[in-house]
Amino acid sequence: MASRRENPLARWRLDSHLPHHVIIWWGNYQSGESADSYRERGDVLTSSLALDQASKSYFASIDWDQYLVFCFSSREAARHFRNRWNGQFIDTDEVSRKGTWTPREGDVCNLYSMLSNQEAIRAITRAMIDSTGNMEPTAEIWPDRMAPIVRNTPAGRELAQVRWGLPSSSQALFKAATKRADSLRKKGKQFDFQELLKMEPDGGTTNVRNVASKHWKRWHGTEFRCVVPFTSFAEPDPASKPEGGRTPNAWFAADQSCPLMFFAGIWVPQWQSVRKIKEGLITVDLFGFLTTDANDLVRPIHGKAMPSILTNQDEIETWLTAPWEEASKLQRPLRNDQLIILPTAPVSTIANAEPMLPL
Repeated sequence: MASRRENPLARWRLDSHLPHHVIIWWGNYQSGESADSYRERGDVLTSSLALDQASKSYFASIDWDQYLVFCFSSREAARHFRNRWNGQFIDTDEVSRKGTWTPREGDVCNLYSMLSNQEAIRAITRAMIDSTGNMEPTAEIWPDRMAPIVRNTPAGRELAQVRWGLPSSSQALFKAATKRADSLRKKGKQFDFQELLKMEPDGGTTNVRNVASKHWKRWHGTEFRCVVPFTSFAEPDPASKPEGGRTPNAWFAADQSCPLMFFAGIWVPQWQSVRKIKEGLITVDLFGFLTTDANDLVRPIHGKAMPSILTNQDEIETWLTAPWEEASKLQRPLRNDQLIILPTAPVSTIANAEPMLPL
């Protein structure tokens, strides 16, 4: 097994000859929980070699969670392995030489539009409660803004306005607070680290890729599931940047009429944090949505990922009601023929209020 800790050249060799990396959760040091039995772990290891005799693996970690990264020479072998063992693709530089994995979450689809109406949303999601009031179409929805979601609640399925951006991991906040403490210490200022940590601003995590992380596992239950209505989403398109100009966005939709679709989402009730310094400590409901590997249409523009999109009413019901083992299978790329790239940014006058999904 390759070790980046023991050999500083291992990372270069893996990147060069085995560029397709798949990470899977292996266990938790603190709880002793493991992903599989010892026999199944052996099957994982042997299956990687069966797919690619040149494959290598190395350990990675986040806090107490331990992962195993498998490296393949071909994308096809890596994809077969990922599908069999419920892994995910990662970039080769997401794991440091010391073995710490820093997932690249929150940098995919940070802009989308919702130009449909609440009647269409309620109809397809079977939402019984609507607390949005007079919901206007929105051509640009940005992180940390209020946006409509349909969520499970004890009172029933509800269409509600919720703030976009899930809680960041305790590790990320601890690192940020430690950096702030170091700065204060250099200036000779006194501080209470626990208070500093409590008041560390958390702008939120807009989307979730590593659903196996301990941080996200607590919200796997159906009571924390939601669907996020949208009519198009954007990704930065550096290849289309004019010389001396700004990087434009490429907008994706089901077709030219921008019909209603849904992201598979998670929501967290009454989370206490500091979103912005000027707001101070607040308690709010938060949401985000899952991402997955990019399909062939999205990949040339955003190679790492795309949102997890629900394509019909059955998938919406599965996401909102099924056990996690079944629902999590919906974290997959959309077929290439189910999206197009819009010629221009969406505007409310061209949006189709009707859902693309069959009622």
